[in-house]
Amino acid sequence: MVKRTSLEGDACPIARALDVIGDWWSLLIVRDAFLGARRFGEFQKKLGLAKNILSARLRALIDRGILATAPASDGSAYHEYVLTPKGRGLFTVLVALRQWSEQFDDRPDEIGTLLVDRSKGKPVRPLALHSQDGRQLAADDTTLKPRPSARNVRRAPA
Repeated sequence: MVKRTSLEGDACPIARALDVIGDWWSLLIVRDAFLGARRFGEFQKKLGLAKNILSARLRALIDRGILATAPASDGSAYHEYVLTPKGRGLFTVLVALRQWSEQFDDRPDEIGTLLVDRSKGKPVRPLALHSQDGRQLAADDTTLKPRPSARNVRRAPA
C-alpha cells in the first residue's frame, strides 16, 4: 500500500479537510454513523468492508476526532462508535455530495432514497451559498484573498 502524502500543513482548507476525511470509506462510515450504525459489525455488514480496512478507517476517524468510542448502550462489554461534534459537522458536506450526485448522476432514477425533513416529510431544499447580506452566490461571485492573520504554512507538493 502506498503511503499518502499528508496535507495537514497545507494552506488550503480543502486540502486540510481531505487530509482528515479524504477517502471514500471514511465518508461512507460517517454516512452510516448518521444513519444509526454504532458497532463494528454494523459498519462491516452495511459496507461489506474487510475487517482490517474497516478497523484502520475507524481508528483513523477516532484519531482525527471524527468518531469516539463509548460503552455499548445495551450495557454489554462492547463499545460503540459515536460521532463527535466534529463528525456531526460533516453532515452538510455529505448533503452537498448527495445533492451534487442527484443533480449530475447519469442514472438518477437508480438513487434509492430521498432526503426529507423528518418533521414535515418534505424534501430538503438544495444547499446554497449566501453572502453576508443574504444574496445567493455562485462560483463566479466569489474569490480568495489572503487571510491577514494566516501564519506562514507550507504548500503541498503539486
